[in-house]
Amino acid sequence: MLEKKLRYLKGVGPKKETLFNKLGVYTIKDLLYFFPFRYEDRRNFKKIKDLKEEETVLIKGKVVVRNLKSIPYFRRKRKVKSVFEAVISDGTGKVRCVWFNQAYLADLIVSGKEIIVYGKPSLDSGEFKFNSPEYELVSSQGLVNMGKIVGVYSSGSNFTQKFMRKIIDSVLYSYKSTIDDGLPFYIRNEKKFPNIAKSIESMHFPASWQEAQSSRERFIFEELFYSQILVYLRKARHRRQPGTPFNVRNDILDRIKSNLSFKLTPSQEEVVSQISNDLKNPYPMHRLLQGDVGCGKTIVAAFAMGICVDNKQQTAFMVPTEVLAYQHKETLENIFKGMGFSIEVITSSLTKAKITQIYTKLRQGKIDIIVGTHSLIQEDVKFKKLGLVVIDEQHKFGVAQRALLPKKAALSPHCLVMSATPIPRSLALSIYGDLDLSVIKEMPRGRIPPKTSWVKEKKREWVYEFLRGKLGGGRQVYIIYPVIEESQIQDLKSLEIMFDHIRDSFADFKVGMFHGRLGAKEKLDIIKDFREKNIDILVATTVVEVGVNIENATVMVVENPERFGLSQLHQLRGRIQRSNYQPYFIVLSKDRLSELSLRRLKVISEQSSGFEIAEEDLKLRGPGDFFGSMQHGLPKLKIANPLKDLDLLKQARTFAYKTIKSDPNLSLPQHRCIKKHLNFWLKGISESENQPLFDS
Repeated sequence: MLEKKLRYLKGVGPKKETLFNKLGVYTIKDLLYFFPFRYEDRRNFKKIKDLKEEETVLIKGKVVVRNLKSIPYFRRKRKVKSVFEAVISDGTGKVRCVWFNQAYLADLIVSGKEIIVYGKPSLDSGEFKFNSPEYELVSSQGLVNMGKIVGVYSSGSNFTQKFMRKIIDSVLYSYKSTIDDGLPFYIRNEKKFPNIAKSIESMHFPASWQEAQSSRERFIFEELFYSQILVYLRKARHRRQPGTPFNVRNDILDRIKSNLSFKLTPSQEEVVSQISNDLKNPYPMHRLLQGDVGCGKTIVAAFAMGICVDNKQQTAFMVPTEVLAYQHKETLENIFKGMGFSIEVITSSLTKAKITQIYTKLRQGKIDIIVGTHSLIQEDVKFKKLGLVVIDEQHKFGVAQRALLPKKAALSPHCLVMSATPIPRSLALSIYGDLDLSVIKEMPRGRIPPKTSWVKEKKREWVYEFLRGKLGGGRQVYIIYPVIEESQIQDLKSLEIMFDHIRDSFADFKVGMFHGRLGAKEKLDIIKDFREKNIDILVATTVVEVGVNIENATVMVVENPERFGLSQLHQLRGRIQRSNYQPYFIVLSKDRLSELSLRRLKVISEQSSGFEIAEEDLKLRGPGDFFGSMQHGLPKLKIANPLKDLDLLKQARTFAYKTIKSDPNLSLPQHRCIKKHLNFWLKGISESENQPLFDS
């Protein structure tokens, strides 16, 4: 019943149904859950004698005079075909109301009828007048738009607020009693939440501000609770999967450490220990490794790879770019020097013969560690015995891409995903709760934090003089230009103009250009030249955000930083924090910026912690599809904000944990409502994962 399409509702039809679909509203249940984003208090009536200009007011009176004029003219460049006027009296005074191009009102608003009007009056020849106010006739059926707290909906220009309230009021009257409550009674009772019918009615038409707040809190909790239920269901599913326990020998760990030119930080030691313990389990590891840019996550992952190969199994290491793939191969060869590991790279730019050779060696088990981009998930890539999957910069891959690689193993492989986009721990536990979480908290010894400067366009020459000084001292420089999408031809032309400008301004130095539309060989050649100091200044797009590691490049200038997100700016800054030289990060902005851009650049210039920057980034851009974009299968948040509603998030997490711990299949009578509710809302998830949402 609640899945019925909207076109069958009175007053909707196919055309309006299409407009509702654009708002993400497809069924009656969707409409009931299409909540207001704010409310207006329309309970307090004002006497006409007390009206003030431009003050939003609510008045009630009788229609004493009415008139319809059909004299075409233009008003504010809009053709006016008719003007309907009504004079309203409440006994203390009279006021004129005017509506344009609404001739049908002559049949509705008739003399002697009691009417409520809402709007801002203006003075016209010494008398107050309402232009196109909202109105509602007083009737025995009750009021929908006036005399109460009413919701305001995000309907854009598709529908009037009056229409939205009318259709929702009608649906509430007909269907609210048929809605199943997705929250178990014991949770509602403990949280003192009203039942679902009362909660939904109060969300749309609350009797008081307290009622509106209470119902809103219920649905925020409900969204977060369902998210956490799914997170814990996944974790329970992970634990039930059969995996291969590894024998972790101290000898292999010691050999890896002996190849390093530095000592692990305490955080790295702790995470290596956590991963080692995971790999001993008879079910697959599912661990997220978080850490700031340049904190040494790859080194930690190498210990897991070494254990895997020592157990005669293969590792697949998926990375987002070819440059990063070759860089990781070089890093791993140094880490595993003298240990006899076979390490290869597979990318789409390799020759067909080379790719075929790699396919064969993988199937024969002659490659221990394969590093690759999306090429790793091609259908022809098959392993003899895949034991470990490592995914670097996991947010750079699509959900389906991340899911395909582990499926190439006969038994579920151990999985380690790494992210340099840190978020606060409380949120990470809630979003990635199905993964065990490790955090590298400190930077490697000797790393110097960058000095960040925010400079306006008028000081560009000062920036260039600073760069000349650093270049003269033997350092190298990145200049980042905001080609956000590599397909934007106009932006690429702008990049080429900037390249010519930099080449002219720094004629004594060698300047190179690097962007995503270069061929794979060109990219590798340019990075090789930059690493070998054959290029002094690299003018580049954000393609260097991931994977370019040049220790001598310690200065970065970001042009038009207002076009970047905070986390992306921080990622870029991490490119120059790779050595013991003092790094300098300069954001060169326009002189005039929006308030949001000003706040963003203030944060990046004052904060250095990736965790704090990520939290500020969330505050600035809002949660949006926060859970859904981070973790596949979690529902899109409609009213919950994981930062503002952190207390409710923690409560929801606690309830969800207790629920799944006591009943992992949601088979108990009191939990069947959760199972039914999740299957209704998230019926597409099991198909996309090729497994049932719940075990039978």
